[in-house]
Amino acid sequence: MTRTGTTHRITRGGPGPAPTPRGRHGSRAALAAALAAVLALTATACGDDGSGAGGDRGAEGTGKGEITFWDNNGGVRTDVWKEIIARFEKAHPDIHVKYVGIPAESAQSKYDTAIQGGGLPDVGGVQTAMLAGIAAQGALEPLDERLEGSPLDGKLNGSMLDSVRSAGGGDRLYTVPTSANNGTLWYRTDLFRAAGLAAPTTWDRFYAAADRLTDGARNRFGFTLRGGEGSIAPALDAMYGQSGITSFWKTSAGGATTTTVNDPRNVAALEKYLGLYGKDTPEADVNNDFRKMVAQWDSGRIGMLSHNLGSYQEHLKALGPRRFRGLPNPALADGTRVQVSNPVDGLGLFRSSKNKAAAWTFIEFALSHAANSRWNRAAGAIPANTEAVGDSWVRESEATALAADALGDGSTRIVQLPYYLPDWNTVSKADNEPNLQKVLLGRESAKDFLDTLADQLDKARAEWDEQRG
Repeated sequence: MTRTGTTHRITRGGPGPAPTPRGRHGSRAALAAALAAVLALTATACGDDGSGAGGDRGAEGTGKGEITFWDNNGGVRTDVWKEIIARFEKAHPDIHVKYVGIPAESAQSKYDTAIQGGGLPDVGGVQTAMLAGIAAQGALEPLDERLEGSPLDGKLNGSMLDSVRSAGGGDRLYTVPTSANNGTLWYRTDLFRAAGLAAPTTWDRFYAAADRLTDGARNRFGFTLRGGEGSIAPALDAMYGQSGITSFWKTSAGGATTTTVNDPRNVAALEKYLGLYGKDTPEADVNNDFRKMVAQWDSGRIGMLSHNLGSYQEHLKALGPRRFRGLPNPALADGTRVQVSNPVDGLGLFRSSKNKAAAWTFIEFALSHAANSRWNRAAGAIPANTEAVGDSWVRESEATALAADALGDGSTRIVQLPYYLPDWNTVSKADNEPNLQKVLLGRESAKDFLDTLADQLDKARAEWDEQRG
């Protein structure tokens, strides 16, 4: 049987926010400092001067001059951001925006380095997965009062605002949400028609199609999964989606809070999902990050891909509009759909900025109806601006429309990932991506993998609860 890419090399890292450049054990001191900073930020809400751990409180400035903007997905969204910046500078000729594109995989470490050594931007893209660590170091300006007096007040998606508040560690708003992504099952409509298969709207149909569309002798496979960088979140998504468990935490009768990741139902679900590897997927999947996985699917030999809305444009260029569709994650047999929370992107105003007035003007412009619609159309994501959600392109982009409906009509149960834990990125990336690859290669059981993950999460949660009192 022919397989593609049989080199088994365990890698680490991720296409989303990268782990900070410190190991698990070396991160403890930094984590303690970050948690202490959270307490300082909490005191700020009660009347402290708000200097926080970031030190430099910056200044409002004149509202004119130059500001620096860091794009946390540089290279992928550079063109659309430059277009928005050009429109902004035309509308505000007294403000110049210096654009700096930061690759997504190095955004977290870039911010961490700048927080410690100086050189933070005025405005930067901050995804919820990295928000807790940055906010805990006192680097971000609280935006609640600015939003309350802004034309944006009342025009931003409430659930996205809730997500960024939670990810920031509590009730304060440290970023203004720009968009939400959504887990999407992309499938080849032409291959499904040729095989007489129904759309993979349920997990039973998904597994049946993965098996039916696999023909190893012809180097064709039913599915491609993400086994390399950034693999933990999609694995959790598939796991909770099948188990039907709707909460990431559970509280015992004695009051102890522990994670549900190693619940026996989740163990069984992960075993089944990862069991597709090497049987109905290419063996190269063990090392695939999202770029390799998407390119592999776009080559036309694979039936299904689980990614998100962000890869729509790549599929469109490779396959054209009639050979694929994107659906929300599969539902259970009773119609229930469960998925883990997807990161919400947002714009943060950095506390050290010397021109906060101009920086906030840029954020307001970027979140306006026209600009937010333009950015999300390019990204294929769900706009945070509620007026932009009503634009025609959202309905015309079927996958985005279906995702917006699934998230907005109450039919989908969301398992909220604990982005607010400062240790979340380290636990969910550097610590456990290599362990997931071991499961794929048969060197570790799904149960052992999830037990290890659960132990780390429970300790991180206990430390968080202890620091918050």
